[in-house]
Amino acid sequence: MAPRSVWSGAITFGLVTIPVGLYSATEDHTVHFHQYVRGTSDRVRNQRINERTGEAVPTEDVVKGREVEGEIVVVEPDELREIAPGRSQAIDVIEFVDLAEIDPVYFDRTYWVAPSDQRYEHSYGLLCRALAQSGRAGIATMTMHGSEHLTALRADGDVLALQTLFWADEVRDPAEQLSSLPVQEDPKRQELDTAIQLVAAMTTTWKPDQYEDTYTRRVEQLVADKREGREVVPAEAPEDATEVSDLLEALRRSVDAAGAGEQGEQGEQGEQGEQGDDLSGLSKAELTARARELDISGRSRMNRDELARAVADASGASRAS
Repeated sequence: MAPRSVWSGAITFGLVTIPVGLYSATEDHTVHFHQYVRGTSDRVRNQRINERTGEAVPTEDVVKGREVEGEIVVVEPDELREIAPGRSQAIDVIEFVDLAEIDPVYFDRTYWVAPSDQRYEHSYGLLCRALAQSGRAGIATMTMHGSEHLTALRADGDVLALQTLFWADEVRDPAEQLSSLPVQEDPKRQELDTAIQLVAAMTTTWKPDQYEDTYTRRVEQLVADKREGREVVPAEAPEDATEVSDLLEALRRSVDAAGAGEQGEQGEQGEQGEQGDDLSGLSKAELTARARELDISGRSRMNRDELARAVADASGASRAS
């Protein structure tokens, strides 16, 4: 079954119009639960209840309303649709900006954009290539699901992506949200240099597929363990906060550990794992998963090289026994 677009319309910039469709670029893999009455298999369901009578209200009898100076103003769904802004079904590009200038706090949801017909693939590709080579994004407004959205149209490889953005008045000021702003004291030169050195030692290429939602996997394991009557093993507690007096030493040890891990990845060969397999090609996330399966303690504090050695040692011990 071919994917269905969640919106169809056209991109307009200058005097150019390109008919397109939007497709969801992401999906939620969170484990969802139903609600039950404890000790039974009775489902608990949410209902719309009249708070005065306590009776359930049919969906068709529910309307939207807003209290203004003690008066309830009722608004019908048709009235909201009639005043929806920009009913022209257009992604109307207002201007172009450097993509790097957009603070990530403004990004909301992502959609893939595709031409609605092969006839428009050339103009679509031209816009995509222009955005990619210029490093810019088109700032546009559009109407979707009865609301007006501010968006950024950008190139993602050979495909256009559309990011819905929060409006400026929807982004909260940290000064208003935090009880007190952190006091930025000037760090000691040695501390700052070592911190920068640690950042450099831990810098790598962005590879999103090497990261894993371990909590979702733990939830699935919890359900399986409870179903089979197995013991539920709690996760390790977080590390204690580093005291200011220990900060420099902690930074130095972190740099040493990161450097050792880098050397291990480049120079060590023949790390043998559970089935005699080579561990040298595994990412840190994959080694962490192996370490969890082997119940290796302290794995959350290990760098990639330490994880590889611990997994190899535990696998060897497992085979020997």
